[in-house]
Amino acid sequence: MKLSIPEKEKQALLDQLQTANLQFQQTYPGDKPDRQPVHTVYGGANLFKADTCTKMGEIALKNLQTYAPNFVVLANVLQLAGCEQMPRHQSEIESLINKLNKMPAADLKQEPAWLSYTVYNKIIQKLQTEAVEDFRIDFEDGFGNRPDAEEDATAVQAAQELATGMQHKTISPFIGIRIKPFTEDLKQRGVRTLDLFLSTLLEKTHGVLPANFVVMLPKVTIPEQVITLVRLFELFEKTHQLKPGTLKMETMVEATQIIMDEEGRNPLLRIIKASEGRCIAAHFGTYDYTASCGITAKYQTMAHPVCDFAHHMTKVALAGTGIFLSDGATNIMPIGPHRGDALSFEQLAENRESVHQAWRTGFHHTMHSLINGFYQGWDLNPAQLPMRYAATYNFFLNSYEEAVFRLKTFVERAAISTLTKDIFDDAATGQGLLNFFLKAMNCGAITEEEATATGLTVDEIRSRSFYRILEGRRNAK
Repeated sequence: MKLSIPEKEKQALLDQLQTANLQFQQTYPGDKPDRQPVHTVYGGANLFKADTCTKMGEIALKNLQTYAPNFVVLANVLQLAGCEQMPRHQSEIESLINKLNKMPAADLKQEPAWLSYTVYNKIIQKLQTEAVEDFRIDFEDGFGNRPDAEEDATAVQAAQELATGMQHKTISPFIGIRIKPFTEDLKQRGVRTLDLFLSTLLEKTHGVLPANFVVMLPKVTIPEQVITLVRLFELFEKTHQLKPGTLKMETMVEATQIIMDEEGRNPLLRIIKASEGRCIAAHFGTYDYTASCGITAKYQTMAHPVCDFAHHMTKVALAGTGIFLSDGATNIMPIGPHRGDALSFEQLAENRESVHQAWRTGFHHTMHSLINGFYQGWDLNPAQLPMRYAATYNFFLNSYEEAVFRLKTFVERAAISTLTKDIFDDAATGQGLLNFFLKAMNCGAITEEEATATGLTVDEIRSRSFYRILEGRRNAK
């Protein structure tokens, strides 16, 4: 077989292409296999205590058990799959629960009530063990503009509480602070709070930051705001002898100018690049963004079409970069209008209907986010946590069987390709499926054992890289 292209010239062209390919891969390395929390709870810095996350779990569990004392109630409120076949009378419900409690897992999946029963029990377990995955001590909207002396004192106190929480192991696995934006009016205040908080925290912990600590910079509109924060990080790390690159940040997508700049371009990637690798996530601010679009308060909701547009623009700008994306918050709280211990039957009914309606709204908002590829969102009140997990578990469990089949097929194809010395180059799709199981395991939707139904071992799943899985299997042949 005769080749016509001169070898020297061909290699020179391919070497040039290699440079461009590697630059592209550096910008778009693909999704990170790291754990991404399913939510971030924002709470006013003045209210933060060492045990805030623990108490939030207790409140969330009480809210669920008060307004959905069993899985049948939850299934009917949210219209989960199989709810139309649920019993209506209390004795029949109790009999069904006893039956399902004793049933082997394999048989349980054949029951119409399997999904709602499993979702409900997983919510209970999650709220008892790790109700809050991520918490942001908020010095911005959740705190407001207060006298400097008050914010100074709050920054010190919140840092001391965080240090105590670290010592007692009562904080969430992901945690951080949101400072005020680097606008001309607020930049000095934002920097001062950051410095006071971090300096106090490191003094109390002898130089140790919490795991997965991050600083949220809100209302970003230009790269220079991010660049300034990075330079401040460098100064702080040098002063406190922290390893360079220790401090990480997030940005917020909450102004139209971060979706499209004055030249008609999407500046998001440039803003992320300005962080020099320190920015790990971009969070959508539903209410600031809708307000910046001129939407009146009555119609400012996560379901508004302008939010979908912003989400898609964010996806297009940051897909493949490894930046975690988070949707915004539902502002309808599942809290009854009547308080007290001596409520009438009518008041109790009104409370129940109000909470259930808020549950439905929160559930559908979270499902909308998940369907559109946003696996994280905001929560503002512990009573919202049950529906965050209801939607998340419903989403993953509904897709589990199909995802098992697809990933198992990919694994088998990889094995065949290895044996035949063929090329299996669809690892990106395989990684996407593997990420589905990693996200499902991280939030408690499935166990590692359930993930092994894909044909992967627990160690392979824990490697978090489909490429390394394929490489390992090829090297084993």
